Amino acid sequence: MVDKDKRMSHINFLIGAFLTTAVIIQIESCNTNTFAQGEILYNNFCANCHMADGKGLANLIPPVVHSDYISNEENQIACIIRYGMEGEISVNGVIYNAEMPGFKELSDFEIANIINFMNHEWNPNVPFKKIQTIQKELENCEKSKR
Repeated sequence: MVDKDKRMSHINFLIGAFLTTAVIIQIESCNTNTFAQGEILYNNFCANCHMADGKGLANLIPPVVHSDYISNEENQIACIIRYGMEGEISVNGVIYNAEMPGFKELSDFEIANIINFMNHEWNPNVPFKKIQTIQKELENCEKSKR
């Protein structure tokens, strides 16, 4: 009986240690990359043109890294992601004139995650944007599109 109790004690200890480790790993993974969903969405929707490193494509596609355009037009970025953009723009002193497609299938939340990932990663002078701010910006550009 003592051996059985001792074995159960060891098993319970191992189960407890395993569960504690799993919880710690989960907590750590949550804390290590707050912008993980934004990074995934950026890679799926934006990196094909703006590149994974955000540096764009020579003189064809503008960079999103240290972009004066993003800093100066931060209230328009959500609209550009949703509806696209055409016409000439100047980014960091270089003129670009490539059409950018819109991504109407992205939710407001997904657009906020992309913007916050890009700003955190490459444009730290642009503050974190709450979902309510993004929704207001999208509402304003939707009104102007009507």
